[in-house]
Amino acid sequence: MVVRRKNFLAASFLLLLSSSASAQTQLYWGDTHVHTAYSSDAFLNGNFSIGPDEAFRFAKGEVLHHPYNNREVKLARPLDFLVVSDHAEALGVVDSMYFQSNFDEVGFWLSLRRKLSGWLVKTLLNSGNGAATFRNIQAPIAGNVVGDPVANPENRLPKGMTLFGDVSGIEKNIWHKIIAAAERHNEPGAFTAFIGWEWSSTPMGANLHRVVFTPDGADKASQYMPFSSLDSQYPEDLWRWLESTAETTDSQFIAIPHNSNVSKGYMFAKSTLKGEAMTQEYAQLRSKFESVVEITQMKGDSETWPDLSPEDAFADFEGYPHYLQPNQDGDYRATRADFVRQAIASGMELEQSLGINPFKLGVIGSTDTHTGFSTPDDDNFLGKMAFDSVPENKASRAGLPSNGWGVSASGIAAVWAEENTREAIFKAFKQREVYASTGPRISLRVFGGFDLDEAMLNSTQFVSEAYKRGVPMGGELMADTKKRPLKIAIKALRDAEGANLDQVHIVKLWLDSEGKPQEKVYPALWSGQRPLASNGFPEPVKNTVNLLTGELENSVGATELSGVWHDPDFNPDQYAAYYVRVIQIPTARHSLYDTIALGVSPETSGQPATIQERAYSSAIWYTPAASSE
Repeated sequence: MVVRRKNFLAASFLLLLSSSASAQTQLYWGDTHVHTAYSSDAFLNGNFSIGPDEAFRFAKGEVLHHPYNNREVKLARPLDFLVVSDHAEALGVVDSMYFQSNFDEVGFWLSLRRKLSGWLVKTLLNSGNGAATFRNIQAPIAGNVVGDPVANPENRLPKGMTLFGDVSGIEKNIWHKIIAAAERHNEPGAFTAFIGWEWSSTPMGANLHRVVFTPDGADKASQYMPFSSLDSQYPEDLWRWLESTAETTDSQFIAIPHNSNVSKGYMFAKSTLKGEAMTQEYAQLRSKFESVVEITQMKGDSETWPDLSPEDAFADFEGYPHYLQPNQDGDYRATRADFVRQAIASGMELEQSLGINPFKLGVIGSTDTHTGFSTPDDDNFLGKMAFDSVPENKASRAGLPSNGWGVSASGIAAVWAEENTREAIFKAFKQREVYASTGPRISLRVFGGFDLDEAMLNSTQFVSEAYKRGVPMGGELMADTKKRPLKIAIKALRDAEGANLDQVHIVKLWLDSEGKPQEKVYPALWSGQRPLASNGFPEPVKNTVNLLTGELENSVGATELSGVWHDPDFNPDQYAAYYVRVIQIPTARHSLYDTIALGVSPETSGQPATIQERAYSSAIWYTPAASSE
């Protein structure tokens, strides 16, 4: 183990020098998962006013008024890029019903039907019954009608049809408004506004959602309408549509799965959603469009689960043991097909039989906010839904896990790209040179190789040398002809405006001699001179959070943790994957700030008062010689 603790300003300057010297990649922060009033569930939960235009403006750092409480809100630090990802299902329909807009193009009776439907929606919302309205109206809109849509795919509403009749004209109008907003706010080199949407398939309550975005502009995006779960509940049909549309419009796409933690064992299953064995063609199609997964967001963390990783002392983090239909689906049960760590191992298994790894995924964080405001910071958390913007409302929803204190203030996407443009950031997503943070802007460089050494870390040429001698996060390593042990170079710097770092872990996944998946978490770097505890991790760092104020002393931990880790158990004949997990010292959770504001004890929220935020790198995959020839 090597630990370097440096003056933070000096360390930041060194990182800046190394990045500039390489002139290869810079660090950009963004959110690929923001819903506005055009998503019916966002509208039905109090977001009546924040559309795509406002979402982009907020991400750029402008002051706006909150849709629920009307107070002024602002990001402490602007983002570098944003995807507005409204649900494709009934896109903008509820918003239009409420405001009685977009009705001129239809006949008298359909117009009357819509106006009556809009009156009903408005009445229910004004009565404060938005949650019930969402359950009773949104579910049929999304195609989640009674019955099993997997076994009975015809048991869904036709494309463009909802309880309000044919709304395809409204949807097209809203889609073009979304495109226009992204085009207005895209400023190459300064801010990147992507065009995107969410495909929200939820068969039997299993979350199979994907955020889709493109680096292309209005000329191409205006040629199609977003593919929704009304078109198909099956992800392979989404991928086929993306492939066909890419060919006919000369477009590019990426699809990002999210909330695998509530997929009921379907997201990373070794078979298809139809229960059929995965084929090479299926795996290739999936890999073509899914290079990245959202590992952390407001509806919990999807890295792993304590029951699945019992030897990992840090596995129990911001869990979300609730299904999307809690009244129907029974108790939560985590499976290996629900979490990203286990999916990485399953992908290596599948590669042995298919010749391709369908789960070779980079990782990002994003919020899944439905306020239009990307706020993953606990001290500036505006809630998942607009209604949850004030502590009193969170308290009133304490028993509803999908709202209030039960959600996490998370996450954010970090990208190492050559420049802040649609093309460069999209390229980084495709190459998996991305990582996730639960909120803090922790700077993290990770390289894997056989010729990495300690001297590189202090060099102003660190980044350029590391690119020459190894591969960055998301990369692939072939077997070394000299059979040298594999090494991981790590340089982690704390958020310049946040808390210090506690420790850094290497998570290793591999296939043993019988081809069975194994995992191990190695404490690689940590602050101070703490010994290892009986659980194999350093003794806990001191918690310096004042529970009466939420303030942090920041007197423990390190501003930087860097070093070159050598795999002590490296076997050149075994498939393996490695990713880095950075742990911050304890900080106040958003629920603590709320209980302080309400003048009640922290226990009232039913959540921990403090948390240890984290960052996850994308993995580096190693392929043995026999398979790399």
